[in-house]
Amino acid sequence: MEPLYLTIIVIVTTIVLIILTYPKTSSSNHTNLPPGSFGWPILGETLEFLFGKPDKFVEKRMKKHSSLVFKTRILGENVAVFCGPIGNKFIFSNEQKLVTAWRPHSLQKLMRSYQQSDQTSPTPTPTLKPTQNETTVIRTPGFFKPEALARFLGVMDMTTKQQLKTHWEGKSKVQVYPLSKIFTLALASRFFLGIEDYDCVTKLVQEFDDVSLGLHCIPLNFPGTIFNRASKGAAAIRKQIISIIKEKKAAALLSGKPGHDILSYMIASTDSSGKFMPETELADKVMGLLTAGYSTVASALTFVMKFVGERPDIYNKILAEQMEIANSKKPDDTLNWDDIQKMKYSWNVACEAMRFFPPLQGTFREAITDISFEGYTIPKGWKIYWTVSSTNKNPEYFPNPEKFDPTRYEEGSAQVPFTYVPFGGGPRLCPGKEYARLAILTFLHNVVMKFKWEIMLLNEKMIGDMIPTPAQGLPVLLKPH
Repeated sequence: MEPLYLTIIVIVTTIVLIILTYPKTSSSNHTNLPPGSFGWPILGETLEFLFGKPDKFVEKRMKKHSSLVFKTRILGENVAVFCGPIGNKFIFSNEQKLVTAWRPHSLQKLMRSYQQSDQTSPTPTPTLKPTQNETTVIRTPGFFKPEALARFLGVMDMTTKQQLKTHWEGKSKVQVYPLSKIFTLALASRFFLGIEDYDCVTKLVQEFDDVSLGLHCIPLNFPGTIFNRASKGAAAIRKQIISIIKEKKAAALLSGKPGHDILSYMIASTDSSGKFMPETELADKVMGLLTAGYSTVASALTFVMKFVGERPDIYNKILAEQMEIANSKKPDDTLNWDDIQKMKYSWNVACEAMRFFPPLQGTFREAITDISFEGYTIPKGWKIYWTVSSTNKNPEYFPNPEKFDPTRYEEGSAQVPFTYVPFGGGPRLCPGKEYARLAILTFLHNVVMKFKWEIMLLNEKMIGDMIPTPAQGLPVLLKPH
């Protein structure tokens, strides 16, 4: 009987929690709301959004209600879903004018542990304003500028070679997705944390997976729930990062100068009152950076490998492009910025893979005032869901959309603005866009120079909600050159 009691407790608690987070914003004064449905009482349409895949959720309602905007209720909030290039342009053009970033309650709880500790402190430590999230922090010193990334490219290339030697060479079969996650986490550890012994972070792959899955879920903290596993994963990651922070501080004290990585910069930064950021806040922000730079890049890499493995003609073109670059270098030379710029066809392939399977399905905003859009009113306080998937399979913008065609992105090809937006746009364009491009191309260069591969499960099921993943990890047969 215990499982039955546990189920009843979970259901009752879920309902109570959703009631507590039920949107307080009243729409009774707004009669011109977008078309759509709020779904079930209390739950809204949350379950279908989370477990029916967000892209399918949006596609179904675009056909039923409107191809521009529709209303729904998900994750305890009234939501307007903006669609198509018109919706994309509106969101990107009105950041901090009409809309601002909003994070689901589960994400806020997982990434903001320091707020609870600060509130109970007898003398709360001043911290960065809520709007100054981790992406805002790292934009300032220019870590993602081309010149900074160019300096890191040699390290990226060597890390890639090391990962292939450790996990790929000597194997006849590998699972691409699990190894891609280890690879991208190793890169992120080098880039964000500035540590060479990244095993202390890559050993936490399962914890990062749990956190990634828990970023968009019902924040129900009971054993066995998604959020409970995510909370435990976040605690383990936070503990490891705090240990690294302490080591960084000790090393800086000993040498008399800080390191040149993002974590060192954040450790040395102060707010307007001259206070340093508390270690718990540092750990949460770094965990956010690592999570963002880990799962999305790993997903993109995996699907590039999938499509290249399925198309020998595409593989041969990539190999020819990469061979030309390799033949122009000495054996021990690492990739440089000019090499990356020559990988035009390889990047076109990656772009097409991200059209089929966007690394991130979408993000949320909040209306900071009443918004008028396409003749409808979105009340202040409503959440807005921006989605990549409302354009990337539309034949109006991508003819024959089910065909994998890298030539869509060749120079001179006409593309309707705001239709291809895997990295967002406007002021909140993903700051890691160029980092992701370098990581994908560096990996692709090294892997095609060593292997040809064959996809073992051509019809492998794709799972995941906000981040698509292959159910079996994309197993491939490796054929060394």
